[in-house]
Amino acid sequence: MSDTDTVNPTTPPPQPPPEAAPAVTPRDADERMWAMLGHLSAFSAFITGLGCVIGPLIVWLVKRETMPFAGDQAKEALNFNITAVIVAVGLGIFTFITLGIGALITVPAACILFVGWFVLTIIAAVKANNGEQYRYPFAIRLVK
Repeated sequence: MSDTDTVNPTTPPPQPPPEAAPAVTPRDADERMWAMLGHLSAFSAFITGLGCVIGPLIVWLVKRETMPFAGDQAKEALNFNITAVIVAVGLGIFTFITLGIGALITVPAACILFVGWFVLTIIAAVKANNGEQYRYPFAIRLVK
């Protein structure tokens, strides 16, 4: 080969692989907003005790047919909040059975549960608003 020869590639450069689409893709901003509200409705527990379950349940029942992404995220929030309520009731029962002595264990555990519930709910709401599916860790998936 001389200096004046040029090399022409015979094959085009390889294309990057397409990204895998999530199982449920949000259609628009309205669906993402409802998905976010499915998570944030758990904060109605500050108004009523079981609002953390009732809020996501309402969003799931209303939006599961028309907005699959919002329904999926509300169902995920519902399962997580049911799990949190079960753990909280278990801590209360343990405290009662041990005649209050178990409070040395249950009070710190309840504080950790509350902070974890609060932080994970915020993270889930932000992810849902970005159109990403969020799966809570440690959630028992009772509602399918």
